Amino acid sequence: MRLVFFLLLVATAFGARAQCKTYFIGINRDTLNCVDANGRKQGKWVIEHPQIRITPASTEEGEFVNDEREGLWRRFNKMGDLLAEENYVKGLKDGICRYYTIAGLEREESWLAVIPRDEYDTVAVVDLRDGNSYEKVRVKREGESFEHGVWKYYQPGSNSVLTIHKYVMGKRVAQSMDDFTAGTGVQRDSADVKKIGKPDKEKMKPKEVLEFEKKYPGKKKYKMRDGRTG
Repeated sequence: MRLVFFLLLVATAFGARAQCKTYFIGINRDTLNCVDANGRKQGKWVIEHPQIRITPASTEEGEFVNDEREGLWRRFNKMGDLLAEENYVKGLKDGICRYYTIAGLEREESWLAVIPRDEYDTVAVVDLRDGNSYEKVRVKREGESFEHGVWKYYQPGSNSVLTIHKYVMGKRVAQSMDDFTAGTGVQRDSADVKKIGKPDKEKMKPKEVLEFEKKYPGKKKYKMRDGRTG
């Protein structure tokens, strides 16, 4: 039984390598960094990023399908510490992506990949030699990834949420007060305070007070009678 399993494993490995124009063998004897006959990246990849100025060197691991990132990708520093976990669909960020520092989780992002139903489209292009004629050209339709959902920013080294942002199709929206209930530890930033935070003091004043201030703009200090005696 073990022999059969081993033979199947070897056959699968050789089958994968046969589809690759270039590749290399990893420490676990798996096929890595496969480029097929059409020049497209396929299967498991390990990508080394050298240090550039203040950006430290890092390593990415994940899978390609027809030259596009697919599924979970992870990024590590040279010490092996996890820096990022990103999810992809057809090369576009989709779902929850997490980013880390040495101390722990730093932020959590939410993305939505919008992928065209048809991969290619036909468009009419003006003939440069004859402005009155058009030529039909087949072009690839590109998808796009949007910030969509809740983004959370954490206190490194703990699970305490510092700030929450909300997005809908790439546009940031104001949070409701439910996002900032007591005891959550969530703080509003300046933009959120303007949108949902401090109450409007002018709207809280009685009508008579507003009329008095309007009639006597220079007299801000006065005493109001409320009907009580003494």
